[in-house]
Amino acid sequence: MKIHELHQWDVNHERAKALQVSLAKKVVTEDDGVNPHLIAGVDISSPDSRGIGRGAVVVLNYPELNLVEVKTVEREVTFPYIPGLLSFREAPLILAAYEKLSSVPDLVLVDGQGIAHPRRLGLASHLGLFLDVPTIGCAKSRLCGAHKLVEEKIGFHAQLVDDGQVIGVALKTKLGTKPIYVSVGHKISLSSAIKWVLNCCRGYRLPEPTRLAHLAAGGNLRIEPGKQGKLFD
Repeated sequence: MKIHELHQWDVNHERAKALQVSLAKKVVTEDDGVNPHLIAGVDISSPDSRGIGRGAVVVLNYPELNLVEVKTVEREVTFPYIPGLLSFREAPLILAAYEKLSSVPDLVLVDGQGIAHPRRLGLASHLGLFLDVPTIGCAKSRLCGAHKLVEEKIGFHAQLVDDGQVIGVALKTKLGTKPIYVSVGHKISLSSAIKWVLNCCRGYRLPEPTRLAHLAAGGNLRIEPGKQGKLFD
């Protein structure tokens, strides 16, 4: 898989923030009609006691959403946990796993923020620029902005607004659970992002690509050649 190396990852905090501000100007928030046949989900585990984390990429076909490929990479996580700078901590592991893919995803769903970020460059946007593919941020919690109460109906959403700008939505994907936060990553519009997240939901709060990526990052999912994925509790 070709990765566009836009910068080095071993940077200090101030340089990291400056890179986010600069790269945010390159994010594309429109699309020409996304029509994916392969959809990837990405996530990373929390580092263990040795500081080792696991980055995971799963690839599913669409519309069936059957597992096609799972790749993981384990390595030391060196960048500290700093809200707003998580892409510098997580992206290197995810990109290392992504490079191992034999298939080429048309769309990537990311367990993290897209432009719903103080400097408008969360993990999904950062990865989108490196991968040059449409990406969507599907976060479990809000990093910035505010929204009205989301009606208790699947598919309903409320705009997430920060400093007068709509940066995403709080989207209801399952009754009786909190909404997830969907935002543009790169090369997609917000309306398309909402559509594809809902298209990828299969009765869980999280869309299937990021749900399975979370399991893979935790070591609870693998795929054998010629067989569908297996879950391990």
